[in-house]
Amino acid sequence: MRRARARPFSPGSLHSTKAEATLSEPRKVLLIRSTTFIVLALLVLSGSLFGFVPELDLAAARLFWREGQGFIGVTPFGEMLRSIFYVAPFWIAGGATLGWIMRRLGGKNPFLPTGRALTFLALTLALAPGLLTNVILKDNSHRPRPVQTQDMGGQWEFRPWYRFDGQCERNCSFVSGETASAFWTLAPALITPLTVRPVAIIAAIVFGAATGLLRVAFGGHYLSDTIFAGLLTILIILGLYRLLLGAKSKESDLRDERAAL
Repeated sequence: MRRARARPFSPGSLHSTKAEATLSEPRKVLLIRSTTFIVLALLVLSGSLFGFVPELDLAAARLFWREGQGFIGVTPFGEMLRSIFYVAPFWIAGGATLGWIMRRLGGKNPFLPTGRALTFLALTLALAPGLLTNVILKDNSHRPRPVQTQDMGGQWEFRPWYRFDGQCERNCSFVSGETASAFWTLAPALITPLTVRPVAIIAAIVFGAATGLLRVAFGGHYLSDTIFAGLLTILIILGLYRLLLGAKSKESDLRDERAAL
């Protein structure tokens, strides 16, 4: 049996590889665009559902509340989980920064982010959990948390998500900051190598959902707070991914790859 001869390298083969990668860009754009429309549709659907039937928020919160005991999530184990979930996104952000430094020093591991990828991570973290969630919404929605409402042992009146006239002054229930930070892990998942990207995306979504459920179990947020936090964060991530890492950034990505060689 004859051994097949290795095909010699030629500049043409490199251009062919680039052409194949470029051909995949329209599919990438279509996928991002269709996913964005789905997220927008879910936002409208969620807003309408919890707007027309705000009692759903109270019903979901009562599943985790016991008369005379409070919310069942407030346990030593729950507190430990919350601490881990809280710091995990920031550890990931720090690890990405360290990875970028290693790449600049000559590292060639495919998991090491480029400068453009690190910019993407920093902007999504600053805009989604940072500016939109903690600055714009939480300090201006005035929605009392479940544990603060009269329905569950508190002193303030319940407010649906769209009523910005509650008694909470700042750091209020709408939306969930910790859930937004947890769903931000979708951003680093989107820049992992293709071989592990589907698993990373699923893990990020599961992590975000688990964090939101934990916050509801703590009485810190209503279900709608966590749903809006997740969807708004995903929407910002998709928009910035298309802007910074989409088809228009192809040449910059190739330059980054050459710089790392």
